[in-house]
Amino acid sequence: MTRYFEIEQRDGAARIGKLLLSPELRTPCILSTAELGKFENPGPVVDAGSFWGVKSDVELETHIKQIREKAGNGTLIILPHQAYPPAIPIESLRKVEKFTALNSENTEDTGPTGSLLRVGGKPEKADLYIMEGAGTMENNARRFLETVIELRNQIPPDTALYAPNLALPENIAMLVYFGIDVLDDTRAEIAAYSDIYLTAAGRFYLDSLTEFPCRCRVCAESTPVEIGKLPKTERAKFLSAHNRNALEAELSLVRERIRAGTLREYIEGQCRVKPWLTALLRLGDFQYSYLEERVPAFRQNQLLADTSEALSRIEVARFAQRIQERYTPPELEILLLFPCAAKKPYSTSQSHQKFILALGKYRKFVHEVILTSPLGIVPRELELTYPAAHYDTAVTGHWDEEEKAWVSGCLEAYLSKHRYRSIVAHVEGAYKEICERAASKLGIEITYTATGNLVSMDALSNLKRTVESICISENFSKKSLNAEEDKKNFVRAIAEYQFGKDASLLFSEEAGKLAVKGRFPKYQLFSGKKQLATLVPQYGMLALSLEGAERMLKSGKYLVTIDDFLPRGSILAPGVTQADPEIRPNDEVIVLGKKALCVGRAVMSGEEMVKSTRGVAVDVRHIKKL
Repeated sequence: MTRYFEIEQRDGAARIGKLLLSPELRTPCILSTAELGKFENPGPVVDAGSFWGVKSDVELETHIKQIREKAGNGTLIILPHQAYPPAIPIESLRKVEKFTALNSENTEDTGPTGSLLRVGGKPEKADLYIMEGAGTMENNARRFLETVIELRNQIPPDTALYAPNLALPENIAMLVYFGIDVLDDTRAEIAAYSDIYLTAAGRFYLDSLTEFPCRCRVCAESTPVEIGKLPKTERAKFLSAHNRNALEAELSLVRERIRAGTLREYIEGQCRVKPWLTALLRLGDFQYSYLEERVPAFRQNQLLADTSEALSRIEVARFAQRIQERYTPPELEILLLFPCAAKKPYSTSQSHQKFILALGKYRKFVHEVILTSPLGIVPRELELTYPAAHYDTAVTGHWDEEEKAWVSGCLEAYLSKHRYRSIVAHVEGAYKEICERAASKLGIEITYTATGNLVSMDALSNLKRTVESICISENFSKKSLNAEEDKKNFVRAIAEYQFGKDASLLFSEEAGKLAVKGRFPKYQLFSGKKQLATLVPQYGMLALSLEGAERMLKSGKYLVTIDDFLPRGSILAPGVTQADPEIRPNDEVIVLGKKALCVGRAVMSGEEMVKSTRGVAVDVRHIKKL
């Protein structure tokens, strides 16, 4: 925990924050390696150096005191350290452990500090942790990822993580995406003295360039031929200035991507620059729990699914998982499968409007599910819920094998859990192949109602006749949903997706008859005259009223417990005593203390609320004094 680092914005594991130094340092940032060792007129961060030559505890203590006196309390000091290659077992580093403990004891509350950290080591109190041996992990995606995750799990969430000797314009976005806050220009400087010109698209030797792809002030005034004729030292100065500009430019773009919530879309393209970066992204998606805890429940921006990696991104995997684990379909006997549509929500598209008109009075007897890539399956009740109404993907008419396997797997899992008397699919092409795969694996029968154009008169008439024939058959039980039940089912499905099975507490009729008021999509759930929740169309989830929060209290889910105070606005992390670990950023949460009951939106995950000492935990919307 720290008094000197505060997170301001999040995009998954990536964060924008600030180190409260003199001057203030915004993260993610690039440190100048050359400046780190200066104790006279230092920058905001200095490195106290190595204690390889330190002979006694007294000498070390004196060394630390002298540096603090020169630097001042507004400077973060990376404490003296004795770095070893990460391959050396931690048990062998007794001297390191001894001195690290001494550092911690003698520097407490004297100013911001940084501490070297390795996997398996015991983290001491610090504001900045330095990832030991980070520079040795380039081109080893698995080792880098495992190290970052283990270190992040070791240290408090409101402290900064520094990966030295690793940053290049080509990899900065990926490093920040996985949780690195501080980087340096070591690699850029080394490249400059090796006649290497750095860009976000990769590295180029100076003599291989005909023109500079960059138009920064340094590059705009010269040509590769002119720079190539300069003496080695002058070339290095030029390339050093450009490489530093390239680092800063890429980092500025990354920060803007974090602010916009679109860093994932950017790295799906940027990872193609180097194979190890592609491997890192793919391996990262397998570490579901690490990223999922940090990825918000919804975003304000559109989710772009332009690459194969989009199939495994957290929002997609979470949506599919919640449908399997939390969603309960209505008790209807007929399942009707439709293809997706470019316009969202699907029911507002021309094709789906035609499907709905064709069904006519028989629509109340069927349960509609939409097949789509990358989300897999989308029940009609969840077509508003993020990301079902918030994604876009390239439409070519061609589905690759990964897409078919993913969507058919989602359909198969759904049909193996939920049984229907009849399944009708109004699909063609790859959608039909997906249905056939699932049906073959499960040994079930699906009736297809179209060949060719799905919205042709013949196809729509066949759809209506097929559903009608099932509904008038002797063994059909006539189970259906009237308009009011359909609305309740719609809101209930969203509530279960959002809060889990305990959402049933919202739908108890003990205190008054339940009713859903308003026109689609602005539904409001009432119990008698008391409003319990409102559907927010922008992201397709529920906003609770205080009455709704009181009902949900019994479950203990999505609950944040606070100290004995009456909130006046946003609740800060130090005021949180407990929080449901299932809470994700942007989740609707209930806040309970001895003096107040509140509802609001989480700004950080539940675990981060409990472990952090700085930052806003919950944006409060309603407060009830107890």
